[in-house]
Amino acid sequence: MSDAHTEHTSFIRTPKQLVIVVAGFFLVIVIGIILLVIFATNKPLGGAGSESQSAQAIAARVRPVAEEGFAFKDANAPKVLQSGQAVYNAVCVACHGTGAAGAPKAGDAGAWSARIAQGYDTLVQHAVQGIRAMPAKGGNPDLDNIEVARAVAYMANQAGAKFKEPDAPAATAAPAPTQANAAAPAANTAPAPATPAATPGTPPSAGALATPAVAGNNEAGKALFNATCTACHGAGIAGAPKFGDKEAWAPRIAQGTSMLYQHAIKGFQGEAGMMPPRGGSTASDADVKAAVDYMVAAAK
Repeated sequence: MSDAHTEHTSFIRTPKQLVIVVAGFFLVIVIGIILLVIFATNKPLGGAGSESQSAQAIAARVRPVAEEGFAFKDANAPKVLQSGQAVYNAVCVACHGTGAAGAPKAGDAGAWSARIAQGYDTLVQHAVQGIRAMPAKGGNPDLDNIEVARAVAYMANQAGAKFKEPDAPAATAAPAPTQANAAAPAANTAPAPATPAATPGTPPSAGALATPAVAGNNEAGKALFNATCTACHGAGIAGAPKFGDKEAWAPRIAQGTSMLYQHAIKGFQGEAGMMPPRGGSTASDADVKAAVDYMVAAAK
C-alpha cells in the first residue's frame, strides 16, 4: 500500500512574482489612504471644530417643523393692499366665477354692460355696502375699500370696461404736537370708558353676522366662514344651506362628515346651485374642514 502525499504549491514561484505581489499590496494601501484624505477634506463634517455647533446652526436644527414654509406677518406693519385680481381670486370668484345668485359672471360682457353703464363709482358703492344678494365687501369685512374698488375694476375690465384700479392713498404725516399740548399734564387725561360686555339677547351690531356659541366652534372655522362662506351660506343663496338652518342642513349632515369635507374642498354641483372648490378661496384643507365643522355645529 503506497502512501499518498498531498503537495501544497504556491502561486509565487519566482522572486519576480514575489516583488509584484508586494508592490501591488502597497499600491492598494496608498490608494486607500489617498481616497480617505480626499473624503475628509472635501466633505464638511459635524462636531467639534466645525460650524455645526454655532448658534445659527443650532437654532436652525431646533426650529419647529411647523414654521417651515410660513412667513409670519408683523401685526404692527402697515397693511399691504391687494390687487384687484388677488381679491377676485380670494373672495369674489365664489359667486362671480360661477354666476351664482344672479352675480354677473366675470368676462360676461352681456351681463356686465348694464352695470358698467351705471358708472364706476356706483359699482364700487354697491360692492362696498352690498346690494340684494351681494353681501358688503363680498362677505369679507377685512377688505379695505380700495381693495374692493380694485376688484370691481378688474371684473368690469374683463367685460370690456376701461376702469383704472385706484392707487393706495398717500400717507399723511401726523401733525406735530404743539407746545401747549406737550406741556399738558398726563393727569388731565381721563381713561376711556370700558366697552360694556354684550349681554345675552342683545342684537349684533350692523354688518356683523350673529355667530352663536355652538359646540365645535373654533376660531379657524369661524374666521373662514366670516371671510368667505358667508357670501352664500349667510343668506342661503345659490342653493347653499343657510347658516343655522337645521332643516336645510339635516340631509347634508346625514351624508357624513367625510362627504361634506369632500364637497367643500373639491366643489360640488347640486340641483339648485354650485359649490366652488374651497368656496372660491385659497384656504387650506384644515381650515375648510374647520369651517364645515363650524357650520354643522350651528345646525345641530
